[in-house]
Amino acid sequence: MSDKLFTELKACKICPHECGVDRYATTGNCNSTEQIKYNLHQKHFGEEPIFSGSSGSGTIFFSNCNLHCVFCQNWQISQQGDGKPITISALVKIMLELQNNGVHNINLVSPTHYTPQIREAIIEAKKLGLFLPVIWNSNGYESIETLKTLDGLVDIYIPDFKYYSPKFSKKYSFAPDYPDIALLALKEMYRQVGDIVCSEEIATRGMLVRHLVLPDDVSGSKKVLYMLHEEFGSDLYLSLMGQYYPTYQADKSKVLSKSVSPDLYDDLVRLTATLGFKNAYVQECGSSDAWTPKFKDEL
Repeated sequence: MSDKLFTELKACKICPHECGVDRYATTGNCNSTEQIKYNLHQKHFGEEPIFSGSSGSGTIFFSNCNLHCVFCQNWQISQQGDGKPITISALVKIMLELQNNGVHNINLVSPTHYTPQIREAIIEAKKLGLFLPVIWNSNGYESIETLKTLDGLVDIYIPDFKYYSPKFSKKYSFAPDYPDIALLALKEMYRQVGDIVCSEEIATRGMLVRHLVLPDDVSGSKKVLYMLHEEFGSDLYLSLMGQYYPTYQADKSKVLSKSVSPDLYDDLVRLTATLGFKNAYVQECGSSDAWTPKFKDEL
């Protein structure tokens, strides 16, 4: 264990919550100690086609989360912390095992709160022969200073951009500063890796942004699309996610206990085309079964 890692975990300010807790003794907002906790690793075919391809994405699902979204679709892992502790050495072995199984990439899902440990694992795995692109698949609520420590280690960023309004990011994810923080995080990610670059239709570098459409447009989807286009241009890879369904604590909310209106989702798909996004993925509203590259070959 490096001195830097020890220092970061001793007074944790890894994410924007900046709890300052000693993770060797207690936990902060993310409910995580100094140990990595993970749920599973597998060949995953449910990501966008440029990540899953024909051989699957080598996903590693980490337990706990630094956000507490009341509608989280993976709440057993993110909020209940289902999983088991593993060492940095064990994580290195998992990465190399996935690579040996022929996946297209190493896909780190919800990694933010374990950044120092994962950073050391990536460095060690590369020394031992890891050559696949490394994906940072996060909720977008990231510290700029922490992201800078990943520069040169992460090849692909897949951040969420969840909300335009701080009112709803506070109400549904308990993070009133989410819109401002996430935009700054996306800018840093983009600075590091730029637009998506593919080799034989598989991404090797770049950033793709995901946006989950919520009922009654409490996510501010139209404004999000305009903002992403203004900040990153029409070459930005975008996933407009229509897979929302009420789960976890969503039934306690009059708005979130509903489904997304197909008309709302269709309007957003049309806006995505009107804005000129060249590389947008869409879904059938209410389903996560498949991603469709809607505009790449049409515009």
